[in-house]
Amino acid sequence: MHEQNHIPVFDGHNDMLLRLYNMRKENVESLFLEGSPTMHNKLPRARQGGLAGGLFAIFPPPVEKFELDTKTAAKNFDVPVPPALDLGDAQASTIAMASILFRLERASKGAFTVCRNTGEIRAAMAQGSLAAVFHIEGAEAIDTDLAMLDVLHAAGLRSLGLVWSRSNAFGHGVPFRFPGSPDTGPGLSDAGKALVRACNALRILVDLSHLNAAGFRDVAALSDAPLIATHSNVHALCESTRNLTDWQLRAIRESRGLVGLNFATGFLRPDGRMRADTGLDLMIRHLDALLEALGEDGVGLGSDFDGALVPAAIGDASGLPRLLAAMAERGYGRALIEKIAWRNWLDVLERTIG
Repeated sequence: MHEQNHIPVFDGHNDMLLRLYNMRKENVESLFLEGSPTMHNKLPRARQGGLAGGLFAIFPPPVEKFELDTKTAAKNFDVPVPPALDLGDAQASTIAMASILFRLERASKGAFTVCRNTGEIRAAMAQGSLAAVFHIEGAEAIDTDLAMLDVLHAAGLRSLGLVWSRSNAFGHGVPFRFPGSPDTGPGLSDAGKALVRACNALRILVDLSHLNAAGFRDVAALSDAPLIATHSNVHALCESTRNLTDWQLRAIRESRGLVGLNFATGFLRPDGRMRADTGLDLMIRHLDALLEALGEDGVGLGSDFDGALVPAAIGDASGLPRLLAAMAERGYGRALIEKIAWRNWLDVLERTIG
């Protein structure tokens, strides 16, 4: 395991900004820089685990508290998602979380850098600074005229998930259902198609995680960029609506895209349960299947830290070397582990955001 400590990790998805926003503390900077015991991704743990960068998600939360883990013990479940979010509410929370992102950068004194292109990511990683890409999960804060998209892009937005699991003006997400198919409703609206085109023009990554099957097909038909699912797993191994089917994986491979392995136990386990005693062997099974479907250049990591129940064997960002060690024990060579850990992400980002 010692050798794997020297391999950096670029993570395709975390919800640390939402966690800090929900804490409603005046000095959230210290919670990240010095540490909060409840956070997966605080800076000391990130450094300990070799986390060198990632997509830092902003998720406009429901007005009413939404609890996904109420079905932890259920074998089959269908969790209702909250209704559509008001534009004003979504914009207020999105701006507040973007403010936290930039305050963390200022307070870190060089330990945390918001990056707008791949050159900046590489430079930050080389300097030992945690390279953060501004990502939004669910486009509720963007008006259908796309004026807010221009403002957010100017502020540094480089990656956008069109939907979280609830529907919005642009498209429809998948419900949290097991077992279930991602084929759950209609495709993108006209505004959603316009948003995809605008993202392509601005070189904003379009994230397919949480999007339903019809919306996925629409993005695949419209987009001239690699197809990317930042934090999703293999439906053939876990029949969650959140996971990718064979045809979706083929489309991603054909576009030279990427899938980031989601650490959430409910999207790993064949029984769909959210249990911390989920073994690393299930993560390796999904990695094996992703490698078979996508090839060595199409697989990365998308932990969902601070937004999901992850295996206790990893625990938090400090446990990332244990996953890399499990890859080595499976027979993955160092070159392949480096691709999955960070090189594939930087390659696809270079071809997407520049």
